[in-house]
Amino acid sequence: MVAVDPAARETSPATVRVGGWDHNDTTVFNRELSWLAFNARVLHLAADRSVPLLERAAFLAIFSSNLDEFFQVRVSGLHDQLAAGITKPTADGRLPGTQIEEIRRVVGGLTAQHQATFLDEVRPALRHEGIALVDYAELDDDQREHAAVQFRQRIFPVLTPLAVDPGHPFPYISDLSLNLAVLMRDPRDDRRLFARVKVPNTLARWMPVDDVHVPLEQVIAAHLPLLFPGMEILEHHAFRVTRNADLTLEEEDADDLLVAVEYELRRRRFGRAVRLEISASMSDEVLDLLLRELDLDPTDVYASLAPLDARSLLELVDSERPDLRWPAWQGVTEPSLVLDEDEPTEFFSVLRRGDVLIHHPYSSFSTSVIEFIHQAAVDPHVLAIKLTLYRTSGDSPIIDELIRAAERGKQVAVLVELKARFDEAANIGWARRLEQAGVHVAYGLVGLKIHTKTAMVVREEADGVRRYCHIGTGNYNHRTARIYEDLGLLTADPVVGDDLADLFNYLTGYGRDIEYERLLVAPEGLRPGLTALIDGEIASGRGRIVMKMNSLVDAPMISKLYEASQAGVDIDLIVRGICCLRPGVSGLSDRIRVRSIIGRYLEHSRIFQFGNGEGPGQPVAYIGSADLMSRNLNRRVEALVRIADPALAGRLQEVLDVALTDDRLAWTLDGDGVWTRRCGPAGVDSHERFQHLATARSRA
Repeated sequence: MVAVDPAARETSPATVRVGGWDHNDTTVFNRELSWLAFNARVLHLAADRSVPLLERAAFLAIFSSNLDEFFQVRVSGLHDQLAAGITKPTADGRLPGTQIEEIRRVVGGLTAQHQATFLDEVRPALRHEGIALVDYAELDDDQREHAAVQFRQRIFPVLTPLAVDPGHPFPYISDLSLNLAVLMRDPRDDRRLFARVKVPNTLARWMPVDDVHVPLEQVIAAHLPLLFPGMEILEHHAFRVTRNADLTLEEEDADDLLVAVEYELRRRRFGRAVRLEISASMSDEVLDLLLRELDLDPTDVYASLAPLDARSLLELVDSERPDLRWPAWQGVTEPSLVLDEDEPTEFFSVLRRGDVLIHHPYSSFSTSVIEFIHQAAVDPHVLAIKLTLYRTSGDSPIIDELIRAAERGKQVAVLVELKARFDEAANIGWARRLEQAGVHVAYGLVGLKIHTKTAMVVREEADGVRRYCHIGTGNYNHRTARIYEDLGLLTADPVVGDDLADLFNYLTGYGRDIEYERLLVAPEGLRPGLTALIDGEIASGRGRIVMKMNSLVDAPMISKLYEASQAGVDIDLIVRGICCLRPGVSGLSDRIRVRSIIGRYLEHSRIFQFGNGEGPGQPVAYIGSADLMSRNLNRRVEALVRIADPALAGRLQEVLDVALTDDRLAWTLDGDGVWTRRCGPAGVDSHERFQHLATARSRA
């Protein structure tokens, strides 16, 4: 159920409610249903008429992409548990089979709303703006001739029809590929034949035909007689398969982790099918064949009247229509990092004077993090650069700078996390390229993912060797830094330098029982460190906690927050995605409030603030890479850094204050699992507010 007040799409204040699917008597919400409520909040932006039109199309694509990964990983995992006969319920009391049934019910409603938003709202609005997405049947004769020419010249040569008969087994259908199921009749002997045609992903999905765009699969379907000459085409239907895409690594038995990950990537293509998306027109005859060959149940089928795979709508977002996008935003350079309008300052002298906090995308990633690594790469006094790499872009300037540094004779060490989900192949490529350039590449620790966002530069100076550090909440990816909200600390503080040196030595070598002064490091120190800070607020008698993160799932941490609430601690949680904690429940979580901000930028930063962390009335705040999920606390290397500079702590307070007063993008969660958004023409849009604050800071 997604309850949307129709008035929510107007400019007058209205209430929008989503979720409420998993209310029961347990103290926590179901993780999977909570995630679906998050994706429902994303979908709401596609229906919001105050959002620019092409951005609405983008949110339809993002919803679809999110749902793909959810089935590839989470639903696949539930099927694995079911097949293994696991009968232990989750913390909310649900068995795997029960969760699968509830997911099917909720996803059915969400996909119906997604389909209606595209067909009834976004597509007509795009057509009104001159971006016409039409069916092949709507083309006139001239347009069909134009499409036929394009088919013969550009499409036909790359198609490979695959017959299914005793001599041709049912072909392997790759994960998330778009296909046509074709049923035909051989007029010579009246046999009914089946074939599959894969829609090539090397061509644009929305094919331009004069001044309109047509789905590529419909153009192919219209010309099937050229692919199957002499056959009578009876039916053709689009379909798409989602497969289990999670990696299963036995790291302890792997002599070479890189080779093991490569092997598992090849196996991923052959994962078990878990979802079948079909055109609503598909006949029972064709559907039964697909279900039989893919070993799926009818309940795994999702039919659509709209073209399948809405991710393709991202092709339109880059069209030359800035009037249908959010106004362009270029992150500002932090005032302390620039000499004048054209030249960056020398970072090392700036950081010797004090720490710098950067807030992306409002602060420019290029003139902060990339420039920091660039200056380290070319500075003759820099001896070494060390960096952890979890995800990066396909044309990463960070990688280029690290290679430049190695070629100049500096010691460069990079911790590459090969198991970063869906970036494994890219990271293998980066690892090999770095190794070929002479960079020391390590692949992390057995049983743990390296999720920290840390870099350290070692520089020889007149008074000895000094370490310059960056610790952030986001990846070293200049592309996502334009749309992900993240924080980072640049510092020359020797205490942080010592901590980070110990962390890098632990990651590349061996070590146990390391004590850090300014860092909280998982898996050994983060959980007890945060627990101690919460205990401090409980003991203070007037405790205050504010946490901002992507997900809150870990049951022991949720229980600790409940304990704090019952002891009188005032708690605000800003959780973008999954939240399994039930707020505002009498006797359990009366003093806990939960909100989620969904808008132009993807909220990605993690902030943990404790009102009495350094003594009565003396708050302390940490930023870093960890969410409050069991995987972050137990099975990953994560790092949070304490912000010591009072001025920078004030900047963090400003970030939290704006997020807590947002009444345009924010949703609030109640104890029944319902998310409510108050929207109206006035109020605080935190993304716009941070842009204004960044601009003012740059002009001060």
